[in-house]
Amino acid sequence: MAAAGKWSLGACQLGGGSGSQRAVRSSAARPQFIEGSIVRVLMENFLTYDTCEVRPGPNLNMIVGANGTGKSSIVCAICLGLAGKPSFIGRADKVGLFVKQGCLKGVVEVELAKTPDNIIITREIQVVNNTSTWFINRKPTTLKTVEEQIAALNIQVDNLCQFLPQDRVGEFAKLSKIELLEATEKSVGPPEMYQFHCELKNFREKERELENLFRDKTNSLEKMRQRVERYKQDVERYHERKRHLDLIEMLERKRPWVEYENVRQQHEEVKQSRDQAKEELKNLKEMQFPVKKKIQETEDYFKNLDMKIRDKAAEIKDISQKCKQKQDALEMKDKQIEEIHQALRMKKDEEMDRQVKIHNTQKMIEEWKNELSTMAASADLQPQTDAVNNELKKLQEERANTDSDISDLTAEKMNQKREEKRITDRLGQLNNIMNMKEENLKGKFRDTHSALMWLRNNKDKFKKKVCEPMMLEINMKDNRHAKYVENHISSNDMRAFVFESQEDMEKFLVEMRDNQKLRVNAVCAPAESCAESLPSRPIEELHRYGFFSYLRELFDAPHPVMSYLCSQYHVHDVPVGTEKTRNMIERVIQETKLRQIYTAEEKYIVKVSAYTNLTFSTNTSLREAQFLTSSVDTDERRQLENEQRDINNTLKSLDMHLTTLFERQKHLEHRDNELRQQKKALLERGNRRRQLESKIGVKYDSLRQLEEDAISLEDEYQQANVKIKEINTQKARLVTELMHHIKNCISLNILKADLVLQSTTVAAEKNRLESECNEGSVQLRAAEQRFCELDERKRLLTENCKELLKKAQQVCKLSPDQRLPKEFQTAFQALPTTLEEIDAFLNEEKTRASCFTGLNASVVEEYNKQIEEIQQLTEYLEEKKKELDNYKQNISQVKERWLNPLKKLIEQINRKFSNFFSSMQCVGEVDLHVENEEEYDKYGIRIRVKFHRSTELRELTPYHQSGGEKSVSTMLYLMALQELNRCPFRVVDEINQGMDPMNERRVFEMVVKTACKESTSQYFFITPKLLQNLTYNDKMTVLFVYNGPFMLEANKWNLKSFCRRRRRLGRMDEQ
Repeated sequence: MAAAGKWSLGACQLGGGSGSQRAVRSSAARPQFIEGSIVRVLMENFLTYDTCEVRPGPNLNMIVGANGTGKSSIVCAICLGLAGKPSFIGRADKVGLFVKQGCLKGVVEVELAKTPDNIIITREIQVVNNTSTWFINRKPTTLKTVEEQIAALNIQVDNLCQFLPQDRVGEFAKLSKIELLEATEKSVGPPEMYQFHCELKNFREKERELENLFRDKTNSLEKMRQRVERYKQDVERYHERKRHLDLIEMLERKRPWVEYENVRQQHEEVKQSRDQAKEELKNLKEMQFPVKKKIQETEDYFKNLDMKIRDKAAEIKDISQKCKQKQDALEMKDKQIEEIHQALRMKKDEEMDRQVKIHNTQKMIEEWKNELSTMAASADLQPQTDAVNNELKKLQEERANTDSDISDLTAEKMNQKREEKRITDRLGQLNNIMNMKEENLKGKFRDTHSALMWLRNNKDKFKKKVCEPMMLEINMKDNRHAKYVENHISSNDMRAFVFESQEDMEKFLVEMRDNQKLRVNAVCAPAESCAESLPSRPIEELHRYGFFSYLRELFDAPHPVMSYLCSQYHVHDVPVGTEKTRNMIERVIQETKLRQIYTAEEKYIVKVSAYTNLTFSTNTSLREAQFLTSSVDTDERRQLENEQRDINNTLKSLDMHLTTLFERQKHLEHRDNELRQQKKALLERGNRRRQLESKIGVKYDSLRQLEEDAISLEDEYQQANVKIKEINTQKARLVTELMHHIKNCISLNILKADLVLQSTTVAAEKNRLESECNEGSVQLRAAEQRFCELDERKRLLTENCKELLKKAQQVCKLSPDQRLPKEFQTAFQALPTTLEEIDAFLNEEKTRASCFTGLNASVVEEYNKQIEEIQQLTEYLEEKKKELDNYKQNISQVKERWLNPLKKLIEQINRKFSNFFSSMQCVGEVDLHVENEEEYDKYGIRIRVKFHRSTELRELTPYHQSGGEKSVSTMLYLMALQELNRCPFRVVDEINQGMDPMNERRVFEMVVKTACKESTSQYFFITPKLLQNLTYNDKMTVLFVYNGPFMLEANKWNLKSFCRRRRRLGRMDEQ
């Protein structure tokens, strides 16, 4: 934003070689302005000016001043003051934007030289509704009147050959050849040249239209003549087609009558056949009745026999069941006898076992008695037993202590294992977050990810620490703040590796970029650490503005990364605020003097103008975070890793203690077993005699019991025989009853077989009768079906006859009770009598008639109409042919009056343009570019240049030449137009900015030489700087532009007083 203050402009005229300075021209030496030149420019509240008046000279005017002082504002004032559009300047699209900020109205006044009196054009610009008010010589007027006055003076502010603003310098090289020709014609050609060119384009366009029209109408005329020739034949064919259609109509009338007669005859034949089928059906029904009656009698007898067979089968089943019961009872008696024999065998085996046990017991008693008699008296073993018991007691206590220690250590180990699992799981979660960040890096920057994999495998190749890409190393303390860090640090640095050693970084980049062809970024942390740099003020002082932290406090990073960010991005001194900060942002900027500020959703950058010391601020919306939304708490991770190492050390110590305790436990168990074996041996030695005496007593008791349990086998045999005899008596009675039932079953089966034989005979007879009946039924059904079909056919034919009769009457347009007229009967007699013949004849006539398609009663009328149209079109073509010849003649005349002067004009431009380039040891040509001599809208001016000996002439385009080469070419082309120019003034704004010093000096000398000649138009050359020791001319006017809050107001500035003061100071310096 420009500072409010006074702006002023000083002017002086410089001599040619001496560089002397004259204050004011005398009235005798008053310069002569050519008509249309700018005598004065006045600006009020315009862009950076409060009030300023500029009085240029009639020849070359050099407007010099530092950037931002308001040189281009003068150019804008000239353009807008002479009815130019804001869009042509290229700065803004609305005229109200050119009014100084804070003002509602701005004024631009331009005084133009004219005989006898100058013209003063005034434009008042209103900001509110973005409108302008125009005045000529202080009197209100309209924009159209102003434009007419300006056009009469041949002023063209929209022509780049005459008016080249700063923001459109680059567009001159983008002009097409066609646009350059039109701009040159308007600028330096005679007034009628551009008019002739426009007339030629219009004439050629109308000529093309007439040629196309003449060609189209000629084609239409030829087609119409061909159509008329076809119409002649159509008229003749029309009558022939009418005869065929009449015959077709009569055939179509007879056809339904023939069709009706054929169907009527079919109806009579079907009626006779139906009556015969009805009589045959009646006879078949009378023959079928006796057979059906006999079948019914046989069916009843068969059912009676079947009932008797079922009764006999039930009786046989009942007796068979009784036989089965008797057989089961006999089998049960056999089982009882077998059980008695089995019990007897068991008694016998039991007795034999008892005898064996008695013998074995007696033998065992004898052995134990012998052992007892040989055993000596037991010695006193009690002292040995007590000693072993005492040692066992001590051993048990030591084992209990060892087991307790093992249990405690095992519990401690389990606790440590659980804690280790918890820490491992948490580290796994943190590693998953790191993996997500690496996958994000791989997806967005594949080369950086490949370099990361290489670095992890080759860290030993570097002397100092190497940090992975910043987006992996930076961990946000709160993910919501990630957007501030990502908006502050560039994307290139976010994926950059950070080195502590410059040598390490260069080695890494050579490997990545040269050897592996990977595009990676790397930075080197400053030699002196900046990670602990202090902010310019404590954050507590900024709390009242809504700031809650500096950027550095929002994240953690390794020391080299933090040092680089503090050095490069000043993260330790960039505060982050809230919505409160946004609401009071103007106060924050003015009071805190901060250069970078973050609010809740925006970033502010504050700059101070080097000229005005005023503050400028720009704000941008924060983009969403992409890389740092997933962060790892490094403090937590470091603490977990330390805890994991401590737990691993503790587990190793516990394992060593447990191993020692397990070995001690094993030793104690072995010693315990040895003592128990000693104690067992001592106890066994003392208890053996008592055990033997006790066992012998027990065995004598067992022997007595065995002798008392003796079994009498003879008694058992007698009891078994009695039981078997009784069971055999019962079996005999059961066999007698079984034989009786079997005899009854046999007699019943004989009776059943006789009944089954009778039933089979009756069934065979029944099947024979049914077969005969079925044959008769088939004939009966066939007769019924034939009768139904004939009856249905008779009905359909009756309906068909009625429909055909009705149709035939309708075709002949007869009423239902009206007979066929005689004229139809007579006509029908001459036609075929069968449908086949009628259809064949009808198809033949239709085919003949179809050969005459597209003919109707209007064919003759259409034929006459076409003849009349041909006559009218012929007269129209003759008229257009004359008009076309006139256009060709006009084109030929105008072309001669336009093209020859144009070629001479371009030759003059080319000669001057080439001379200018030759003086710079370069080559340049200008020629008329023609693709097709008849396409006048495609004519153009082609500029070709060559700045180096090794290159060829190349057309001036926006792409082939450098910026300086385009500026030189543009400037020299405009200078070539200068002497030919019929426009009153030319403006070129800062065209020398892209030139090297040598070309700038050469171009400047050409401008001075050309623009200071007699009878040349006024020239404005705007530049922010000039080379030293340039050549000047008496006819030059140099306008110096200064600005600042301490400048004098324009109406208080006195150039004469300034010059007198300067001379006086110069004389004082000489003394």
